[in-house]
Amino acid sequence: MAQHNDLGKYGEKLAATFLMQKGFEILDENWVFGRAEIDLIVYVNRIIVFVEVKTRSSTGFGLPEDFVNYSKQQHMADAADAYIEIMNHEGEVRFDIISILFKRNNSYTINHIEDAFWPT
Repeated sequence: MAQHNDLGKYGEKLAATFLMQKGFEILDENWVFGRAEIDLIVYVNRIIVFVEVKTRSSTGFGLPEDFVNYSKQQHMADAADAYIEIMNHEGEVRFDIISILFKRNNSYTINHIEDAFWPT
């Protein structure tokens, strides 16, 4: 597996741990529908939260969250609609981004952006 894929998978594990420590329940990881994948689907306070995790080792091309573009948001929305229908969820939903940035000394920062976007 390529090094960037390893970093991404590690970031997803860090994000899941981070969310569980904040009281979120992990419902699904790497849930796929069609061409879309949702990194984490979590549940808190009767809200299903669809989470995109972006992990980077530098900001040379921008912050990790800058890479959740319109196309990614639309794919996530399509997958979220399917998930909501399958689970028969009639409550609230939201879309979050977790941005993880690694530093040279192997430490990292996590930025949890709640309600980061609402697909059109």
